Amino acid sequence: MEGAASAQALSRIGLAGLAVMGQNFALNIAEKGFPISVYNRTTSKVDETLDRAQREGQLPLIGQYNPRDFVLSIQRPRSVIILVKAGAPVDQTIAALSEHMEPGDTIIDGGNEWYENTERRITEANSKGLLYLGMGVSGGEEGARYGPSMMPGGSHEAYTNIRDILEKVAAQVEDGPCVTYIGEGGSGNFVKMVHNGIEYGDMQLISEAYDVLKNAGGLSNSELADIFAEWNRGELESFLVEITADIFNVKDELTGNGELVDKILDKTGMKGTGKWTVQQAAELSIAAPTIAASLDSRYMSGLKDEREEASEIFKKEGLKEEISSDINGSSVDKKRLIDDVRQALYASKICSYAQGMNLLKAKSGEKGWNLNLGEMARIWKGGCIIRAVFLDRIKKAYQRNPNLANLMVDPEFAREMVQRQAAWRRVVGLAVQKGISVPGMSASLQYFDTYRRSRLPANLVQAQRDYFGAHTYERIDMEGAYHTEWSKLARNARV
Repeated sequence: MEGAASAQALSRIGLAGLAVMGQNFALNIAEKGFPISVYNRTTSKVDETLDRAQREGQLPLIGQYNPRDFVLSIQRPRSVIILVKAGAPVDQTIAALSEHMEPGDTIIDGGNEWYENTERRITEANSKGLLYLGMGVSGGEEGARYGPSMMPGGSHEAYTNIRDILEKVAAQVEDGPCVTYIGEGGSGNFVKMVHNGIEYGDMQLISEAYDVLKNAGGLSNSELADIFAEWNRGELESFLVEITADIFNVKDELTGNGELVDKILDKTGMKGTGKWTVQQAAELSIAAPTIAASLDSRYMSGLKDEREEASEIFKKEGLKEEISSDINGSSVDKKRLIDDVRQALYASKICSYAQGMNLLKAKSGEKGWNLNLGEMARIWKGGCIIRAVFLDRIKKAYQRNPNLANLMVDPEFAREMVQRQAAWRRVVGLAVQKGISVPGMSASLQYFDTYRRSRLPANLVQAQRDYFGAHTYERIDMEGAYHTEWSKLARNARV
């Protein structure tokens, strides 16, 4: 079956780029009954994938060893998925493949690409008569193999050409497959970027919940495993809470001593999508403090050596790492703390998702993408890293009111925020008292407290701006812009 395929055995689709994600995605497509051609510049990867296709059920997968044979082995109009590193490798792969493609054929980039790169490539593809999709894919290796959440944006015609395949290979939830046509241009990449920003927030909030329970509640890893497993049976049910419960149970096999989580260096890596999310929020004047706090926390985690030195310096000055030394559960009601942290985590998460949704709404307005926020929540219910049971409720909130100003003011979520705010304040207050940093939870709480106040101290900031820079101000009791000679009036008042 290798080499140029005979006319009667043309593949339904092609996939180029056979690292782990690409291999798994290709096998997923083949397993769903769609014959697929695969290609990789390193030919050993092609052999590896063919081997897996045999082992995993003699799947209809055809290996190709050069771009021309690969493209010609796919039925027209051809659809080719590219899964290579973002940036220059994508452009190189497009150049190699498009040479053999014809007008009406489609290129689908499944990587985490910056949305403007996708918009440039759409224009370049169009000039050759080719269709283009930038498709966010979430779910990691497991999702790629057994059902990811997919966010395709770009040519609607390209989407309809492969819709049957995408709907079959996507994760399936009770209200349909976790894929939908997102919108024009780079909207699919943008939505995936925001998904990753929300993911940063979720991971940070969970790590803070762990920190408070461990260091203010004195809980052991096995207790933490039980707590997270229990939370995963309730309103916090989600992929990240589920895997967190698993993590606390894993023993350190290298030393045979204790749990692995305690041996891991406290330094977080990142690929850049969280940073892009925060930059875009700033560009669009959208407050995203929870996501920003989680990004800052990753930067701070990178200062491992500095933090160790600082810890020593402050110890010499009489300040212990956790300020209160009686923390081993003695002065804390464990049962109540566990319940408080659960509520604080839930309320903080609502803020994080609200910020992500507002960012999508603002970008959609700027670009005319007409994003359906309820549908975004729906396709995140399965397959992806932020999949969570409460996404169904987010979907319903936007169905009730597509123009919802903020997720927090949906009547259902508003009631929940109010019910949980006392517990939330207790957790943040306890952490502050004990010197345990909870940037994500406190950023979420500040977001909530700022948003629910009808009057903020911004009047003073505006007065200062007018004082030193004649920036003018508006009044609450009459129309128009005003400027005051503040220093003159202040001098007169002192006389």
